[in-house]
Amino acid sequence: MEQSIRQKAIRRDHPLVGKVVRAVIYVVLIALAVFTLIPFVWMISSSLKLDREVFAYPMKWIPETFRWENYVLIWQRVPLLTYFKNTALVAIAVTLLQTITSSFAAYAFAKLEFRGRDTLFLAYIATIAVPWQAYMLPQFIMMRSMGLYDTLWAMIVLQAFSAFGVFLMRQFYRGIPTELCEAARLDGLSEYGIWARIMLPLSKAAIATLVIFTFVNTWNDYMGPMIYLTRDVNKTVQVGLRRFIQENSSDYHLIMAASLCSLLPVSVVFLCLQKYFIEGIATSGLKG
Repeated sequence: MEQSIRQKAIRRDHPLVGKVVRAVIYVVLIALAVFTLIPFVWMISSSLKLDREVFAYPMKWIPETFRWENYVLIWQRVPLLTYFKNTALVAIAVTLLQTITSSFAAYAFAKLEFRGRDTLFLAYIATIAVPWQAYMLPQFIMMRSMGLYDTLWAMIVLQAFSAFGVFLMRQFYRGIPTELCEAARLDGLSEYGIWARIMLPLSKAAIATLVIFTFVNTWNDYMGPMIYLTRDVNKTVQVGLRRFIQENSSDYHLIMAASLCSLLPVSVVFLCLQKYFIEGIATSGLKG
């Protein structure tokens, strides 16, 4: 009996068995990745075709003639450039403000001692569970009374603070030894100095994660601009895409080209920050 168990353990720990298991896992992951990328490949292929070729059967993944002029026509049909400028302004401003406000509040909740700190933190984090539809109307009334309705400032002000961002940054700050902050205070460094010189340089992974989530959510936001922005000159790219689809509902090749252009900024941001994002995931379970 013991010999049989020993033989099974030896077969399980054999290098060849580990290589086979690893190869199977890689094959499955590659297959899932290819399956996930199929819609994006089809979108890219369709954006370089004529409209009648998009749904042609059998489908041709590589067009016979690449129609690069599709990417010129989309900027002429609707003011996409204005939509992109507005979205970029809102996304960059919101991302910057959320990163600053979330890191400030997270530092206070993680490293400062004051009365009612934990209660205040729990109350603030509890707002994550409140659906946006519950306070949508009060927000609308507030923005209109402040004179910010139909301005990009309404989108920036409403999204300048994030309970999720505070929670994310606080959890990361708690993993930084408190002794570093105490030593810095003994050396005469202010709390703002500790935040800027110690906490921020050590939290690149958390900041990259927050920037990615915030930028993507702001860029892809549809309901907010739909409610608060009415003039065409203030609309964002997601609302502009809806108008583009309504006006060019039969031109699927142009719709695919416009949709692909709207994805590029998000992809660029993720590719630029993926190193720190993956680093944060890889080290999230380490202690000390």
